[in-house]
Amino acid sequence: MHVNRSAKKPPVRRNAASRSLRLLLALGALALLAGCATGPRISTDSDPRTDFSRYQTWGYYEPITMEKAGYKTLQTERIRASVQREMAQHGYRYSEASPDLRVNFQTTMQDRIRTSPGSYDPFFYGGAWGWGGPWGWGGPWGGYGYGFGPTIDTYVEGTLVIDVVDAAQNRLVWTGSATSRLRNNRSPQERAQATDSAIAEIFVNYPYRAGPPQSQAQPMPAQPANQ
Repeated sequence: MHVNRSAKKPPVRRNAASRSLRLLLALGALALLAGCATGPRISTDSDPRTDFSRYQTWGYYEPITMEKAGYKTLQTERIRASVQREMAQHGYRYSEASPDLRVNFQTTMQDRIRTSPGSYDPFFYGGAWGWGGPWGWGGPWGGYGYGFGPTIDTYVEGTLVIDVVDAAQNRLVWTGSATSRLRNNRSPQERAQATDSAIAEIFVNYPYRAGPPQSQAQPMPAQPANQ
């Protein structure tokens, strides 16, 4: 019996489950990349007239903006601990009574709206919402590719601001901020870690270190009495 090997094989159609799996894998890869690339946006500014080498000590501004209610919270305690670590790593000594610098911090929240353009996947056959459902074959436009229209996403963006103030002049000399999207489903441990990481990233952009300690004036030696 002669077998016609040149006969074309019938095209293999992907069923709805395989196409859905491909879409989920693609979205998962995009989410992974977004998670790796996403982080707080850091912004800093400083007074160019300031000689930071003359500062050796630091303390907290009174009152801290986030503690205007008159008491500390779990969040402000976390921020205080992170700020204290970063200032120590920059060589500053803590002085509650008469510091050279005072550190203040506050947070703000703002509603945001993001519009994403439509997407296109060349691995899918059929137009959007064609015959057989959204993943079906033979959509109204035919051809390859699956697309859908733009989406609108509303979310809350939070900003943590750290101010460094010249204590003697009560003048802002440096400020840094971290801005990111707020997520309500984080655990307390995740929120604490996110706050600590944001403060660390802010201080990565703080280029100054404490100046050398001032030499103490030595008393004049006693002069011998005139004979």
